[in-house]
Amino acid sequence: MSYLPSSIRDRTDALDAAGNTTAAVGKGFAIGSAALVGLALFGAFVTRIEGKSVDILQPTQFAGLLMGAMLPYAFSALTMTAVGDAAQKMMGFIIEDYRKGEKLIAEGKKYTPDYQTCITISTQSSLMKMIAPGALVIFSPLVAGLFFGPAAVEGLLAGAIVSGVQVAISASNTGGAWDNCKKEIEAQNSAIRKEWKADASCPIEDVKTIGDMLAEARSRGDSKMVEILEDKKEKWDVRKDLKVAAVVGDTVGDPLKDTSGPAINILIKLSAITSLVFGSYIKNINLFGPSEV
Repeated sequence: MSYLPSSIRDRTDALDAAGNTTAAVGKGFAIGSAALVGLALFGAFVTRIEGKSVDILQPTQFAGLLMGAMLPYAFSALTMTAVGDAAQKMMGFIIEDYRKGEKLIAEGKKYTPDYQTCITISTQSSLMKMIAPGALVIFSPLVAGLFFGPAAVEGLLAGAIVSGVQVAISASNTGGAWDNCKKEIEAQNSAIRKEWKADASCPIEDVKTIGDMLAEARSRGDSKMVEILEDKKEKWDVRKDLKVAAVVGDTVGDPLKDTSGPAINILIKLSAITSLVFGSYIKNINLFGPSEV
């Protein structure tokens, strides 16, 4: 977009790939920190309710453990969907605005893209789409405690910590791997384009013109050139399919590593903090579970 040479993109992609790897390592430390903080808060909650330990042989605690283990997956699904919905909404607006701009240009008028609405869509989505995940984190321990007692909350917190650490690490690593996979395929495609452009026997300035060059060679009856171009066209078709697959993977990987993975840390800590704050209330007032743990 800035009309810089393609070599700039090759360098920035390499830097981005290095950054993804460094970020994945940093996120690992953040996840470990969240696990330790969650464990400390969990211990404080157990002390507040005058509990002793989590016994998975007890039905209430085991049920809470299962609920807690499911929380990170439900939370990740909500955040991934939020990113997808916001992106779809922004893409629809950009297409509409682009078509409006084409009409203005055709009429000889000046067209300025509507950047502000894109920013508004992103800002509103980041706030509104987080209501459901936030409610899930805050109300899960409260509902479990009020209905089934503090034992259920003990199991829920234990399950959320153990499952959340695994999901967060997996999301950060796989998301970064998908992103770097796309970068690697783009780097390979760039190298192939340079190699074909420098090929004295059959220089190709733009890989998009291979089909036209092939048709021209066939019309001339140049069988040798046809053979060379057919081979290159076949190879480039495979590269295009790889690029499409990598872009699809990166579409999933970006929200995984940048949204769902880091947000699991908040799930672990916030659910534990909520439980601790309302610990005494849960211990003394619950509908169906015993107050003793």
